[in-house]
Order: sequence, then structure tokens, then C-alpha cells
Amino acid sequence: MKLRVGIVGLGPAWANRHVPALRALPTRFRVSAVCDPVAHRAELAAAEFGARQVDSFRALAAAEDVDALMLLSARWYGALPIHAACEAGKAVYCAASIDLAAKEATELRDRVRSAGIAFMAELPNRLAPATIRLKELIATRLGQPRMIFCNQRHAAGGGHNGSADIDTRRLIEMVDWSCYVVGRQPTSVVGASCPSEPGGTVDYSLMMLDFAQPGGPGAQAQIACGSYVPRAWGEAASFRRPADMQVVCERGIAFVDLPAGLVWFDGAGQHLEALDHERPVGEQLLMQFHRMVGSLVLNTTNLEDAYRAVSIVLAARKSSLDGRRVALPS
Repeated sequence: MKLRVGIVGLGPAWANRHVPALRALPTRFRVSAVCDPVAHRAELAAAEFGARQVDSFRALAAAEDVDALMLLSARWYGALPIHAACEAGKAVYCAASIDLAAKEATELRDRVRSAGIAFMAELPNRLAPATIRLKELIATRLGQPRMIFCNQRHAAGGGHNGSADIDTRRLIEMVDWSCYVVGRQPTSVVGASCPSEPGGTVDYSLMMLDFAQPGGPGAQAQIACGSYVPRAWGEAASFRRPADMQVVCERGIAFVDLPAGLVWFDGAGQHLEALDHERPVGEQLLMQFHRMVGSLVLNTTNLEDAYRAVSIVLAARKSSLDGRRVALPS
């Protein structure tokens, strides 16, 4: 089955992740239409795939030659394209960061559920070769994680809201990644943040997730994301950059650099893994989406995982504002 997709919003990963993946899977995907707030950019992207430019995401969702929407940027649209896809009964691949309040996030999840459409949030860290190998090592050599440290430091984006959107997206991915590596959901979160100036945009966020469990060893994850490096000092963002993830386990420690860097230590010493031969993450994500749309059984696991990660990020923001630990629903 060749899935006919409509692109809504050309996000920051369009050129490096989505274009190569769509080109590598011509028997599974065909781009039928492209919609973006910048008409010239949409025209160029449509011409690249022999598609047509569409001015309205609602018209794109209702088009007969579109089977699924790929929402790659929601900076101008918010969650409206997802609601349009629900009305049209079209599947959704969501790679966009959508800034929602807790009630809005719950309403959106319930709307997707009631529509019965296939919905996949892009959570690339799970499918990275280094993560897959790390999970194998946890099960065989390293033992259960005790502490996780996730770090993302990058130069500030081009616009006021652009940096905030990128940081929100990265925090959601890092929260989901930590939960996936630990293998269960956290019970509480403590958050802290630092604005660029009093009352200004937050350019550094920190949260501590507690994975406590009764009658067994617990785990904690510390997640830090910052866009405090000015664009003019871009080289400073990569200077002595920490590992994307550091995992302290019962019998060893591992350092992960996405997508394929993995170094781990145990009683026998240092081990360096070579994982560059794996299929690119972008292709794996689209193949998973293709299987989800073609399946006769509706799988909502990805939707629930994405909703939970968004809820944890929102709870961390509340913790930062209130100055207290926030318990998370089980």
C-alpha cells in the first residue's frame, strides 16, 4: 500500500530527516500536497516531490488524494490540523511541538481517540541505534538503571517563540526517552527554570523525575535543556558538550550520543560500540507509521506515551511556578 500524505508545516527537521526518509521509501509514501504559512517555501517543497501547493490545511485534510497528514510544524497552526484530520478521518504523523495547557492536551487526546484514526507522535530517540543497543545491555550486562542524566544545550533560535517551541519539543522527547529507558513511568516531578530576563522567555529548564516503586529499587532522571547560548556564540553550544544521556546502572555505566554513539563501562573495562550501519531513524519512524496506518488493529500506545510525556512537561512547569514537587497520576 502506497500512503498518500499531505505535509502541513515544514519543520526544522524537514531537510535532514523527512525529505531523505520520504525519498528512501518511494514504494510506501507519495507526497500529494504541501501546506506551509510561507507560500514560497511550500511551493519549492511541493515541486521537489511533484506535488501541489495547498493554501489551507483544512482543504489539504479534506482532499481525496490525501490519506494521512504529516504535521511537521505547528508554529502557526497549533493543534487545529489534528482536529481537521479527525473530522476528515485521516491518519496523523505528528512531528510538531504543540504548546497546550493540561486541559487542552487531554481534550486533544480524547478527540483523537473518539475519531478512531491512526495517530503517531514522532519520538525518534526510542528508535536510535544507540538506544536499542542500550536496552539490550540493560537486560543482559548492565542491570536496571539507577540514575539518568539527559542534557541538551544549543544556540538560541531565530525568533522569540521559535526557541521556546524547540525547547518544548526537546523536553518532551527527553522525558519520553528517559521513561522508555527506565521501563516504567515516574511517580513525581520537580521542575525549575531560568528566564533570559525577568518575565522573559525561559531559556533553561531543569526537571527531576522520580521513578520510585514500592518494594524495589527506584530510579531518578535529571533532564536539562537550555537555549541560553546566543546565536552569535554558536560555537560555544558544542564546546565540551555532555553526552545526550548518561545512565548509571546496577553493574555499569553508559554514555549515549544520538543517534549511534554508545560507550559503556563495567567490571571488564571500557566498551565502544559501532552502530553506524543501522537504517536511519527517519526511515524507521515512517515505516512504523506506515505499518500503523495499514494495521487492522488500532494501536493507541504511541498516543498515550506522547500524552504522558506532554503531561509530565506541563507538571514540571507547574512545579517550577509553585516551588513544590508534583505527584504524577499512575
